[in-house]
Amino acid sequence: MPSSLSAASPAPVRLVIPMGDPAGIGPEVVLKALADDRLTQAARITVVGSRLLLQRTYDQLAPAAKMADPATLDIWSEDLPLETLPGGQGTAASGAASFGYLKMALAATLVGQFQGIVTAPIAKSAWHAAGHEYPGQTEVLAEAAGCHRFAMAFVARSPHTGWQLRALLATTHIPLAQVPQALTPELLSQKLALLLAGLQQDFGVSRPRVAIAGLNPHSGEQGRLGIEETTWIIPWLQQQRQRYPQAELVGPIPPDTLWVGPGQAWYGTTASTSTYDAYLALYHDQGLIPVKLMAFDRAVNTTLGLPFVRTSPDHGTAFDIAGQGIADATSMTAAIALALELIQQRQANQGRLNLGNG
Repeated sequence: MPSSLSAASPAPVRLVIPMGDPAGIGPEVVLKALADDRLTQAARITVVGSRLLLQRTYDQLAPAAKMADPATLDIWSEDLPLETLPGGQGTAASGAASFGYLKMALAATLVGQFQGIVTAPIAKSAWHAAGHEYPGQTEVLAEAAGCHRFAMAFVARSPHTGWQLRALLATTHIPLAQVPQALTPELLSQKLALLLAGLQQDFGVSRPRVAIAGLNPHSGEQGRLGIEETTWIIPWLQQQRQRYPQAELVGPIPPDTLWVGPGQAWYGTTASTSTYDAYLALYHDQGLIPVKLMAFDRAVNTTLGLPFVRTSPDHGTAFDIAGQGIADATSMTAAIALALELIQQRQANQGRLNLGNG
């Protein structure tokens, strides 16, 4: 279990899991994850999806794989004829189904029926085929919640030491050549504010310590390897230290050494006191190469800035192995566990948010 759960929370925890694309591994990993009694005993969990498909998945794959029996689960079912959902292939039908599951879970969450959502993977191509042109599930959630500023953080707990890695990307899916232009003081200020608020509200870190990566090799080496650090990143960081006196902001740290401490803490070669509460990477691969190297099968995405908790496993629909019983549910299990942990932390931290002068 990658996170610490408390069975005794201030109020009953209610969590909803939209099943994701029915042609992918979502049904399998959801049933495998919910076979863990520690999750189902810690909260009341509802699955939104196809009861028929979940039952067929269970009948085909259990008992060879440990799975929750759908008959024992709370399922809000939107069933389509199974012949319209060929396994292993995203289609307009599967895209429409997964979009409907998400919208049903979201509507119930926004009126207070659930405190958090764990989204199983969808296929953007299937959504587009069904006429839903969103970049992904995050944008649907943010739009419905009226959130214009949000960020995706990656969280993983080491199976070796129990140390928790938290990383946030300032930019995501853009070409590397566009990163210097996309990075601005305004963008970094937004991401840092979301990260600091998330650390306090969701993780209970009252005085966050955050490491910020440099953009260039050796953080520019005083302008010899790039000018972004000297011209605006360092001055921006000085301003943020004044803005957030309760936080310790360290950087810009050369990208090649930023991840040494986390790697040592993950594998147990150094104490976690030599690390930081979170790491702010400036572009996609700068953050995700080390995250995936350490936590490929157990990293979890969590969306910061939403009025409810949202987590998701750090993998896709894996159409090529759907229905074979070999999908690894570690990340889905971790996503559910983290959602429960964050909900409990938000309950404990209500009214305690203190970000400084921002």
